Amino acid sequence: MRANHKLAVGIGIVALLAGLFWWLIAGAQIDVLAPKGVIAQQQKTLFIFTIALSAIVVVPVFILLAMFAYKYRDTNPKHKGYDPEWKENSKLEAVWWGIPIVIIGILAGVTWYTSHSLDPYREIESKHASIPVQVVALQWKWLFLYPEQGVATLNYVVMPKDVPVTFSLTADAPMSAFWIPALGSQIYNMNGMTSKLNLMATELGEYRGYSTNINGRGYADMSFTANVVGRDDFYSWAEGVTTSSSIAGINENIFNALKTPSVEKSAITYKLTDPELYNHIVGSYMPHMMHDEPEDATMDAMHMEGHH
Repeated sequence: MRANHKLAVGIGIVALLAGLFWWLIAGAQIDVLAPKGVIAQQQKTLFIFTIALSAIVVVPVFILLAMFAYKYRDTNPKHKGYDPEWKENSKLEAVWWGIPIVIIGILAGVTWYTSHSLDPYREIESKHASIPVQVVALQWKWLFLYPEQGVATLNYVVMPKDVPVTFSLTADAPMSAFWIPALGSQIYNMNGMTSKLNLMATELGEYRGYSTNINGRGYADMSFTANVVGRDDFYSWAEGVTTSSSIAGINENIFNALKTPSVEKSAITYKLTDPELYNHIVGSYMPHMMHDEPEDATMDAMHMEGHH
């Protein structure tokens, strides 16, 4: 009776875990499992495929483990003292070694392919031209710069639906990590360097963004909102900012105040009066470089320094 009770408990736990897994992949209130962008959708598909492929080995192993432990338990009179007459079986060896090898080979191929197809530097194909947005991680806040639109925002970013956005990322503070779970991909922000991330939202809405790298006491509050709006609404918003007489331009004094370590949860809008502000921020960590050099040159310089 006690053994039957344990078996029932084991089956119940397996059923509970299976139900939990199904609830997760069905898109519970977890951003990474409810994608709103092309990259996040591909990442979810990859996640489910990998789990399902691994389950081909994992699930049978755990089922057989429970069955064998129950059948050949010491208290089972039918199999007490059971001692198999054979020590090896070539066919079984081929099965329990061959299947994992095949699965690992498939996963290796998928990993190679998706490492290229989901490369954050890779531009997303679209009928619309990509919009550049520059991201500066501060302590403990996020500054977004729109060089083409002449707009800057603090703690929120506006993105047009179905239009690729190319993020350039740096930091004027300890290293952070930029991530919008519903849209996909996490990329680090490091001072003196610039990195790239291409995303495209496919649904209107507001999505939370985070810093996923611990960078001090304000880390937990270092979040922002990604507002996905219609394409026409995006350009209307940008034009409204640049033509407004009540919105200030982000100057040196304002930026110096923003870079001072503090937790700022307010969403603030500025005019971007200096389109080279991002390059100045990156270049400020490399005194030997002219601040007006293109941002991509900063990465080249870093690589050249590494070879000297």
